Amino acid sequence: MQTNETDEMRTRATTIVAVRRDGKLAIAGDGQVSIGELIFKSRASKLRRMYKDGVLAGYAGAAADALALFERLERKLEEYSGNLQRACLELVKEWRTDKVLRQLQALLIVGDEENLLLVSGTGDLLVPDDDVLGIGSGGGYAQAAAQALLAHTDMTAEEIAREAVLIASRICVYTNDQVTVEVL
Repeated sequence: MQTNETDEMRTRATTIVAVRRDGKLAIAGDGQVSIGELIFKSRASKLRRMYKDGVLAGYAGAAADALALFERLERKLEEYSGNLQRACLELVKEWRTDKVLRQLQALLIVGDEENLLLVSGTGDLLVPDDDVLGIGSGGGYAQAAAQALLAHTDMTAEEIAREAVLIASRICVYTNDQVTVEVL
């Protein structure tokens, strides 16, 4: 697969991690917006509450693309009465087959009381094996940190998600320590 400078800039854009523990879902994201080597903004929010505050979502990638996808996902959630899996499946099908949508460059983490999903434009709708999922430039670091914290501490989902992004911020230059957390 060929990549170009624009693709590389998009993939190094953020860190989002989701953690589920004790019936709670927490999604955390850093606040840094990078354009190439430039830190453009440090307090952006990359998280959103949807469908009557019953769904949480976070994105990595191009902000405008992700926001367009959030709008479509919200419409799908309305159409399918809040059924997150069905709404995401329909979004993925549309994203993958529509010529315009296919060009959108973003990854989404979405979750509700029962589901945690990774949604991509390559046709992926993935459920993680465990209760942790990370995306973005520091997503792997945050996911590893969250898995360790889940296994070895009694921290809440919110505390783990926040700390995991903070750990990633000390390793990944495209992640900062201005963390936003949303909890269901």
